[in-house]
Amino acid sequence: RHSGRKGVRLKPDQFAETIADIASQLDLVAVEFPAFADGRGYSTAYLLRQRYGYTGELRAVGDVFKDTLFYQKRVGFDAFAIRDDKNAEIALQGLQDFSEVYHASADQSSPLFRRRTI
Repeated sequence: RHSGRKGVRLKPDQFAETIADIASQLDLVAVEFPAFADGRGYSTAYLLRQRYGYTGELRAVGDVFKDTLFYQKRVGFDAFAIRDDKNAEIALQGLQDFSEVYHASADQSSPLFRRRTI
């Protein structure tokens, strides 16, 4: 019942299913990455995009830096809150780490073998 923009922040133990029924009403979902080794946010993002059809801004927050951006984008993140101790310009270079991907994901619906032209 709020006419302004709406958003939520999901902690690592709060999964996509938690907001599935209201996802279409949200403008922003921020997903926390508490540590590099905690990958639960990747699954949350992928499920929001692929299973629940979320089309709003999906923001990675927390332990977000150059080495994680490419993979976060692959699962559907389109916004990144870079750690304060990291240089944002250098971190954004991580989006260009690889020129091609083999597997389908949220950012590429077809695997490489289907995209190849012989």
